[in-house]
Amino acid sequence: MSASQKIDFVVQPGGKLSGRVRVPGDKSISHRSVMFGSLAEGTTHVTGLLEGEDVLCTLAAFRAMGVRAQGPDNGRLVIEGVGVRGLTAPTRPLDMGNSGTAMRLMAGILAGQSFDSELFGDDSLSKRPMKRVSDPLGKMGAEIETADGGRPPLRIKGGRNLHGINYPLPVPSAQVKSCVLLAGLYADGETVVTEPAPTRDHTERMLRGFGYDVQVSGATARLRGGGRLRACHVDVPADISSAAFFLVGASIAPGSDLVLEHVGMNPTRVGVINILRLMGAELEVTSQREVGGEPVADIRVRSARLRGIHIPEDQVPLAIDEFPALFIAAACAEGETILSGAEELRVKESDRIAVMAQGLKRLGAGVRETPDGIVIQGGRIHGGEIESQGDHRIAMSFAMAALRAEGAITIRDAKNVDTSFPGFANLAAGAGLGIRVSI
Repeated sequence: MSASQKIDFVVQPGGKLSGRVRVPGDKSISHRSVMFGSLAEGTTHVTGLLEGEDVLCTLAAFRAMGVRAQGPDNGRLVIEGVGVRGLTAPTRPLDMGNSGTAMRLMAGILAGQSFDSELFGDDSLSKRPMKRVSDPLGKMGAEIETADGGRPPLRIKGGRNLHGINYPLPVPSAQVKSCVLLAGLYADGETVVTEPAPTRDHTERMLRGFGYDVQVSGATARLRGGGRLRACHVDVPADISSAAFFLVGASIAPGSDLVLEHVGMNPTRVGVINILRLMGAELEVTSQREVGGEPVADIRVRSARLRGIHIPEDQVPLAIDEFPALFIAAACAEGETILSGAEELRVKESDRIAVMAQGLKRLGAGVRETPDGIVIQGGRIHGGEIESQGDHRIAMSFAMAALRAEGAITIRDAKNVDTSFPGFANLAAGAGLGIRVSI
């Protein structure tokens, strides 16, 4: 299949999900394992790596800067780290694909290099706001040029002397927090980031796993520049964001009984579980354990009668990537679901509030957008044709909606599912979803 070829999903109505499923590795941890393994001294071994297009773009970027790596092969990757100061100038601009995570974190790393660099991405990424990282990096002494409106590509000048700053995040964002902390590796003095609400803490956990001293107290993380990263083994858990589609699918499809294996249960990522439980979902978390500093568990989910809720705003940052799937749960629940405080959803791979609202309306759901959220009236949904706008999470969410639909659902432009969940259609079909890929 060519990179430019478009594919659609065609999903038959009804069915149930059952059996045992392990979704691909966590995308956030996979990106960071490549980045930190490349900057470490020694050989880092990664297992469970997500081999999606976004992560492969990150790996290709470090290879272009002199890092040698073997794989990935069945989730295994061996990285020969070059040290924090060991990257070499790339001969071409670096392609970040569809990944805002990769672009924002890489901006922090590249701001501290001795060479010039440029980051670009696909059409979707080229529309996403980057001033949220270029502004704090500028305060640290970096020089970054963006396109109109603060959007990609990012042109980063090398050879700048960075200094630590005390930066309160204007909005909760793990990507911005991580960007500033990674620039802090190259900065004189201490870099301090304080967030207004908890966000995923994979960067802090993994930096410590690679031997870097990161201090976390409440909402504040701090580190000093000039340290070293030491190679280690990273076992990437299954991605809870990918598991979310199956959590919702099994909850809404009568007769479902599904076990999701080895799912990452980082406390900054479990908003989807908390919200589904508030809606009445039947979720059982078992075999809880810790792997490489990250909590993991198996999750058994059985069908349940969901009810609409007013989603607590303190759960919004903990479930920001899972809301497209949760909107499907809301459309199948009894009563009204209200989401507010989620304006961040409008600047993801698509405007996820607008695109999900348009799709749900096409399926007959009662939906009303608000500036920072959505109101969804649960009930019956019928079949129809959905435009995913090239957003992987939109496409997978509407695929699961077919489990409760009265007719087939066709999802257009689903190629970008490969960025985060290669093999989604086959895995979902094996669990009971009536899905086929149309080229």
